[in-house]
Amino acid sequence: MKLTANEIRDINRHLDAGHPLPDYYRFLLFDDKREVELVWNGKTNEVCNIVLPFQVIEQVDEPRAEKPADTALQAGLFDSRGRQLKGWTNKLIWGDNKLILSSLKNGPLRDEIEKQGGIKLIYIDPPFDVGADFSMDIEIGDETFTKKPNILEEIAYRDTWGKGTDSFLAMIYERLALMHDLLADNGSIYVHCDWRVTALIRALLDEVFSSSRLINEIIWYFSQGGKGTSYFGKKHNTIWMYGKSEAPYFNEAAVRLPFTPHKQDSSGTNYGGRMGTDENGRRYVEKWGTGKKKLYRYYLDEGKLPEDVWTDIQSIQSAATERVEYPTQKPEALLERIIKASSEEGHIVADLFGGSGTTAAVAEKLGRKWILSDLGKFAIHTTRKRLIGVQRQLKAEGKDYRAFEILNLGKYERQHYVGVNTNLREAEQQKQLAEKEAKFVELILRAYRAEKAEGFNCFHGKKAGRLVSVGPVNLPVTRLFIEEIILECRQKHITRVDVLGFEFEMGLFPNLLDEARSKGIDIAPKNIPAEVFDKRAVEKGQVVFHDVAAIEVKPHIKKNTVAVELTDFSVFYSQDAQNSVEAEMKDKSTKIIVDKGQIVKITKDAKGVVTRERLTKKWTDWIDYWSVDFNFESKREIIRVPRGPAKQVQMPGMEKAEQLDLPEYEEVWTGDYVFENEWQSFRTKKERSLELTSVAHECSAGRRKIAVKVVDIFGNDTMTILDINVPDKK
Repeated sequence: MKLTANEIRDINRHLDAGHPLPDYYRFLLFDDKREVELVWNGKTNEVCNIVLPFQVIEQVDEPRAEKPADTALQAGLFDSRGRQLKGWTNKLIWGDNKLILSSLKNGPLRDEIEKQGGIKLIYIDPPFDVGADFSMDIEIGDETFTKKPNILEEIAYRDTWGKGTDSFLAMIYERLALMHDLLADNGSIYVHCDWRVTALIRALLDEVFSSSRLINEIIWYFSQGGKGTSYFGKKHNTIWMYGKSEAPYFNEAAVRLPFTPHKQDSSGTNYGGRMGTDENGRRYVEKWGTGKKKLYRYYLDEGKLPEDVWTDIQSIQSAATERVEYPTQKPEALLERIIKASSEEGHIVADLFGGSGTTAAVAEKLGRKWILSDLGKFAIHTTRKRLIGVQRQLKAEGKDYRAFEILNLGKYERQHYVGVNTNLREAEQQKQLAEKEAKFVELILRAYRAEKAEGFNCFHGKKAGRLVSVGPVNLPVTRLFIEEIILECRQKHITRVDVLGFEFEMGLFPNLLDEARSKGIDIAPKNIPAEVFDKRAVEKGQVVFHDVAAIEVKPHIKKNTVAVELTDFSVFYSQDAQNSVEAEMKDKSTKIIVDKGQIVKITKDAKGVVTRERLTKKWTDWIDYWSVDFNFESKREIIRVPRGPAKQVQMPGMEKAEQLDLPEYEEVWTGDYVFENEWQSFRTKKERSLELTSVAHECSAGRRKIAVKVVDIFGNDTMTILDINVPDKK
């Protein structure tokens, strides 16, 4: 290539000034085969390659036992009740889908996915209206309370969508690149979007998957909403369908629709063409192609393949039985068509912006395996309830159903936040870790508005006459940690302490707090919210350290059975300050807030007189769901971690030249246990009541631990442990 003197001077001028070269020179200087490319500020082709171990926090093996169950295992994949005994377990993952995708792509789960034939279908419905997507309407009696997004969701999505088009493009581009790598060679991706981002999504998909891999631009038309007086009503979404290869899997027979009558004539029903019956008695309609060059025959009993404009699937009505009160919920009929068309029974389908769990619910009903993830805890909880409902339905119909496990990366994301360089020598690693932990403690104290304290072993700060202890960076607060605090309190005559932690060891409270109280020490454990990592939230005083919720339960032991009764549940959330809300309210208005664990309806009448009504009348109003593991500590939490250097691995269907460099893995016990969900009661749209005593579960004699998990109406979970002794039958 030959540059002119002016071009050379212009390039040198940009370089001398430290400015990036205009795109004109990028295409002129470098070999780039792309004829068209979408470019934005900060664009990079690098994608995340972090591998974090998945933490299994819960397994739902079957919907629930209705009576003391016979748990004898049988030889096949499913037992006589349809319960899965071995094989692939479906995965519901809580966390940032970028880290999830990277860990699926490069980690040990990749091998398990490939053994199942890879991911055949990915459907995503990424948020394109953040305000609507993450506010939740919660029913409290006859009232509806709007739960704001938690600050973790708000910050994550504000940083991704709220900084303009560049940030949205960077977010979705990296995730699409990771999804492309994860898809099976004959897999497809469907990306659901609306008028706000459809053009941008098309350009990105062309770049990641290639414009030659575009299969369909599907228009989903719905009659509800979208009415305007100054513009044409916006009454459709777009779904882009791309294949990874030239021949993605497509089962057209599975999605055919009945022919619809075109008109009535003297010979009967007509389907818009020449009607007839063949020698086998099959009715058909014949139609000429363009220019009447070819006559096509369509048999009525075969139906027709849907076109790319879908007018027969309506958005979810308010009275629909499938409605779960999730703002971005899509109808099951929509996902049913997509899943049937691009997968078959036994294939894995994935949804990385899972929302209300429609993809997983439909996949389960259709006998597909699935992976679903979401950043929102409320989305994960909504999906858990929905999938248990599907399991119950399949069980009642005598059909097989597959277990699913709930995983997260939460604990390990904090390790990533600490970010110690593992290539350093041990002494340098420890020095770097100490520096980062000191900064971490300083960050937490600033968010908690506590001043730094010196001269203590366990305490880091002071606030309002109480000493403050900050728990470990990447571990739960343990019994040993609290015992050391109690010891220092007794040595130095300290009586009031706040303990701040991301997590607290299961079963830690309330026994240990009672023990401390008996020694004259008031310990208040408080959860460190994820928003402490956001400088803006800290500066604005938006960070709230909540007291941990508390559960009270009572075991009922009768012969060799145990039932669990839920007797109390306490929460301490706040949303909106009562005084400021009342001051800002206009006359003749109403506002519902959360104030110190109570949901309160505030009303200001025409004269400005304020009245308050507590909507949470009793403790059960806070509970949306609870479940029991009758033999906690029976299943250890095992993670797979790298062992030794990476080796080349050839996946099924992969050319030798395309082999992946993957490390070998070994299984390690984390010291935690998986909560095996054996019985549960929860509220649904139709059924608002809650059972407060579990079924009596048959147990072998001896000591055992029973775990009880409660999920509140905001989707936050709390657990307590019972230590019981089941007497011998004799």
